[in-house]
Amino acid sequence: MRPSVLFATALLGSALLLSPGAAGGQRAPLLPPVAGLDELFPIPEDNPLTPARIALGRRLFFDRLLSRNRSLSCASCHRPDHGFSDSRARSRGVRGSATRRHTPTLLNRAYGSFEFWDGRAETLESQVLQPVQDSLEMDLPVTELLTRLRAQPAYVSAFAEAFGSQPDATSLAQALAGYVRTLRSGNSAFDRYREGERDALPDAARRGMALFHGRANCSACHTGANFTDERFHNTGVAPGSADPGRFTVTGDSADYGAFKTPTLREVARTAPYMHDGSLRTLEAVIDFYDRGGGLDRFLDHELHALHLSRRDKQDLLAFLRSLTRTASLKPSR
Repeated sequence: MRPSVLFATALLGSALLLSPGAAGGQRAPLLPPVAGLDELFPIPEDNPLTPARIALGRRLFFDRLLSRNRSLSCASCHRPDHGFSDSRARSRGVRGSATRRHTPTLLNRAYGSFEFWDGRAETLESQVLQPVQDSLEMDLPVTELLTRLRAQPAYVSAFAEAFGSQPDATSLAQALAGYVRTLRSGNSAFDRYREGERDALPDAARRGMALFHGRANCSACHTGANFTDERFHNTGVAPGSADPGRFTVTGDSADYGAFKTPTLREVARTAPYMHDGSLRTLEAVIDFYDRGGGLDRFLDHELHALHLSRRDKQDLLAFLRSLTRTASLKPSR
C-alpha cells in the first residue's frame, strides 16, 4: 500500500532519479508515487534533491539548536503528528510569546506557489529561515546559527557531503527546503475512489463531493490535486482585524484581509483552522461558510449564504474527512 505521507527517510540509501530539465530551467524529482498527486514537481535548478541534502534538512528540522535558547525546533510548531501544523491557534516562541498567525501545514508545499499566509515568500528557500530569525518565534540570527553549526563536526561533515562546503546561509536554506519538499500527502479514501476503488467513499462522502464541486462552491478556491488555488481571498474570518494579510505584500487595497487558500489535504488532522486559528473544528468551518463567511467590505465575491441542510453539512464533513487517510468518515454530529 502506498504511504499517505512520505518522509525523507524513504529516500535514503536509494538512488534518487531526476527527470530531464523542466520548463523554466527547473528539474522535477521522481519520488515514490502517491495516489492523487503529480509525481513531478518543480524544484530550483541549483537545489536538486539528493539523499544527503534531504537527510541534512531533516536533521536540521528536528534540531532545537535552531532556536536562541535551544528550546524549539521547526517540528515544535510544525508537528508531524498533527499534519505538520500546530494544535494551538497560535504557536509559542522561545519567550512564550504567541506567533502572529496560526502555523499552517507543510504538507505538499512542493506544489506551492507562495509561502506564508500572506505569500511574502515565493520559494521554500526564501521561507524556511524567516521563522528561525523571527523574534516571536525562534529568535536566532542566521549568523549565530552558522557559528553553532560550524562548531559541530557532525554538521560540518554533513554539509560537506551534501554541498561540498562549510555551512552557510544558502546551503542551510536549501537543506531545509529540500526536506520540506519530501513531505507529501495523498492516497486518501478520495484518491482511492478516483482511482477506481468504488467502495472507498461512503454515500455521504460522495454526496459531499457533489456539494463541494457544486452548490457549496468550495472548489472555487480549493481546486486541483492539492485542493488550493494558491491565491489569496478575504473570507471575513476576522473583520476589522489589525492583520491586513496580503495587503502588506502588495499594497493593493483589494488584497486587504486576504489570505492564502490552504490545502485541504489531511484537513481532519490540522485543526484549528483559518489564518488565525479561530475555528476549532471542521463543523465550525462548514457553519462559517454556510453563513457566507464574515462581514467585510473586501469579502471575496464567491462567498454567499449557502443555506445548507443538516444532512448537507454532514455530507460535506464526510467528504473533507475523506481527504485525510486516517480519518473516520462517520458524521460526528
